[in-house]
Amino acid sequence: MTALGLPGAVMWHAGRMPSPDSVVWAEGPWTHREISANGMRFHAVESGEGPLVVLLHGFPQFWWAMREPLTQIAAAGYRCVAPDLRGYGGSDKPPRGYDAVTLAADVAGLIRALGGREAVLVGHDWGGFAAWTTAALHPGLVRGLVILSAPHPLRARAALFTDPGGQLRASKPLLAFQLPWWPERALVARTGERVAQLLQAWSVAPWADDEALRRYREHICIPHVAHSALEYFRWWMRSQFRPDGARFARLLRRCRIRVPTLQVHGDGDPYVLPRTAAGSGRYVDGWYSWRVVEGAGHFLTEEKPKLVCQEVLHWLDELDRGR
Repeated sequence: MTALGLPGAVMWHAGRMPSPDSVVWAEGPWTHREISANGMRFHAVESGEGPLVVLLHGFPQFWWAMREPLTQIAAAGYRCVAPDLRGYGGSDKPPRGYDAVTLAADVAGLIRALGGREAVLVGHDWGGFAAWTTAALHPGLVRGLVILSAPHPLRARAALFTDPGGQLRASKPLLAFQLPWWPERALVARTGERVAQLLQAWSVAPWADDEALRRYREHICIPHVAHSALEYFRWWMRSQFRPDGARFARLLRRCRIRVPTLQVHGDGDPYVLPRTAAGSGRYVDGWYSWRVVEGAGHFLTEEKPKLVCQEVLHWLDELDRGR
């Protein structure tokens, strides 16, 4: 048992840093934790008390991308936990396991290790992909979904083939990531300058948060992070033409989303086109809401954090009132 009385979790006391990577273990109104789940060690940040909300970041970020939802949702009466996905931040960086089924098992294991019977999942980008898949494959652990900038996996798969002049063209960086070793070197060159370029290119307005840019640039330079982050994309693209990808698609067709779902997307997202994400509701049998954020690109929690938090809190209030 640990300081919190929960299996598989360790709480670090204020002033004790478990790693020199201070970019990941940032100080703030939260607690850093280490959680054992699915045979992995995950770094996570926690704040608040109440119903469990798990916040899942995407590429090329880490838990820091969820700092605004973490604090604002916690202040509204929820227990918020923002982990680093496998391969990111302070979490383990294994050589394999970057497929969607394993990612969903990671999230399910985290919910169990946190002592929760169920959780609301808030996922952005790859975190959204993980949230969709967890709700499909582990429905008993998911109370509701909030999806940011991420189409349902079946919708994403279809768009690559049916919209070559749109979504396939917008996914050009994903295609470049398929090359061996070169993309890793490009991401870490000049202290992550390519990461800053991607963050700017996939946003509508120029970034004003220099600290966030610095953190994301330094984070990608942590050993093995660049390679791990790219392995997600390599699995996704290559699996489209392999039996494992076909099995995954068949599995998702059988396991529809049956929990309340809020999907939020920026109207100017140049990487995941709004028309791609908008088709995701066809895979949801539960209460489904679609919101478009004007003047926002791909990184909603950075570009429009207050508006996104307002949407999420309003939706959570409706969920708690049993709509």
